[in-house]
Amino acid sequence: MTRRRRRSRLPEGEFEAEIADMAHDGRGVTRVDGKATFIQGALPGERVRFRYIKVKRSHDEGAATAVLEAAPERVAPRCPHYALCGGCSLQHLAPEAQIQAKQGVLMDNLRQLGKVQPETVYPPLVNEAPWGYRRKARLGVKWVPKKGRVLVGFRERGSSKVADLSECHVLHPRVGRLLPALSELIGGLSIRDRVPQIEMSMDDERCVLIFRVLEPLSEADQERIIAFAEQHQIVPYAQPGGPDTVAPLEPPGVDLSYRLPSEALTLGFLPGDFTQVNTEINRKMVGRAMELLAPGPNDRVLDLFCGVGNFTLPLARYAGSVVGVEGDAGLVRRARENATRNALQNVEFHTANLYEPLEGEAWPREPYDMALLDPPRSGAQEVLPLLPKLGVRRVLYISCYPGTLARDAGILVNEQGYRLLGAGVMDMFPHTAHVESIALFERQD
Repeated sequence: MTRRRRRSRLPEGEFEAEIADMAHDGRGVTRVDGKATFIQGALPGERVRFRYIKVKRSHDEGAATAVLEAAPERVAPRCPHYALCGGCSLQHLAPEAQIQAKQGVLMDNLRQLGKVQPETVYPPLVNEAPWGYRRKARLGVKWVPKKGRVLVGFRERGSSKVADLSECHVLHPRVGRLLPALSELIGGLSIRDRVPQIEMSMDDERCVLIFRVLEPLSEADQERIIAFAEQHQIVPYAQPGGPDTVAPLEPPGVDLSYRLPSEALTLGFLPGDFTQVNTEINRKMVGRAMELLAPGPNDRVLDLFCGVGNFTLPLARYAGSVVGVEGDAGLVRRARENATRNALQNVEFHTANLYEPLEGEAWPREPYDMALLDPPRSGAQEVLPLLPKLGVRRVLYISCYPGTLARDAGILVNEQGYRLLGAGVMDMFPHTAHVESIALFERQD
């Protein structure tokens, strides 16, 4: 017989606390009777009033209800839905303080998890205007009979429910101002309760919205969406099944692309492909990568987790030759097309699962001078031992999660004989606790 776990009763009422630190997810940290308590909406140095929202064995969680003594870095959130929506977690903290906090998260992870410390801390890469930057996003959609309408937006903070939003200040304005209109559009469809998601994908000018549909759209539904798209300069796609079912409602659809002006490159991609959400930071990131790795005409460079060629093609502008490797065959096809589009002949691409043994692959049997890694959140642990065997003397690591970067930095430095020359953060997601970072390693002689 299985025993049901008893829920701990939440302490009733409101309590006061002094906030000592900030957690990696942006919540304030205090201790109540010696027990760590994480409080939403609280900043280090503040005294707040809060209520409990969860009680656990290891820690408790709360939400600030009033700020009694404010930190000097506190600002008024720009978005009226900030307290409810889970899309952002740091709007109450000044942007310059946000990036300082993220730099601290990176350094703490490197020191505590990786047991390493960079010789240089790079200045952060930041947006000139940290609003309306998101060109890729997945928005939840939910028909709510009690409200008599459809909700479109991010999830509520700490919940799976779709937040009731009238606007969003981090989405590109083409979509951020369109949430009520999208709600009305879907509410008028015959399958209003069978549309769970809208995916947004923008290039430099055009905006695609992919409507995930669990039942076929009627002819009237399609006409309604197409008319809406024409009115708002949107390109509508539908996704009735898996990722390979994404298709334009009005063939042939649109060819999306983005420019990297400093390298005189244009890269094409499909609406469902992975691309960076923040065009300004991506351009700055590519520029810094070229500056730090500094490939020359005699260098052979390996780009792992290369995607559509975001770093591979800029590297090919400077290096003698570049090899890009990616696990998604579709992305590899787009990368090859992008090389052709930009008349680059010193680059080649291969499809390979970099988390599995690579016996039988030809590219790991060649020597390389440098390597660039841009792995997903899980990191690149499995492929790191390959780098010294290939003769790689310099490694540039782009990371979307400081925990796995720190782990992998520890492997490179403490096991594979590299030095951590420098590391720093890039504010790919302003007003969130997401930390994007870059680290440069060099093989010790």
